[in-house]
Amino acid sequence: MRTQEISFRVRYAETDQMGVVYHGNYAQYLEIGRVEWLREFGISYKSMEESGLMLPVISLHINYKKPATYDDLITVRTTIRKSPSVKIEFDFEIYNELSEILATANVSLAFIDKSSNRPVRCPKYILDAIAESLS
Repeated sequence: MRTQEISFRVRYAETDQMGVVYHGNYAQYLEIGRVEWLREFGISYKSMEESGLMLPVISLHINYKKPATYDDLITVRTTIRKSPSVKIEFDFEIYNELSEILATANVSLAFIDKSSNRPVRCPKYILDAIAESLS
């Protein structure tokens, strides 16, 4: 499946007194990765929510390998694991500018109808956008 990358610098506010990124901030880095992955397919979280679709996280697993530190240029590499159904699953790798792996992660999100708060199948327009980009 298709992979997307985004790079950005670690901000001072994301670190502890030792200049190391606080572990909880990695979840935000993963969110940046998946939002940009969707955006590459012409899909925005905002438009999904406006159309009544939510994507809450149902599973998050992170393996920390090496710490990211203040002012590091990090790259989040995001890959969809398989074609979405009622959930969508992403794999992540986070690297520093020396191409050292800092963390790996997996996140699963469920497609939820905002009005009923019930799971729904992945919308056709998302499946079509993914299929079109792979052809």
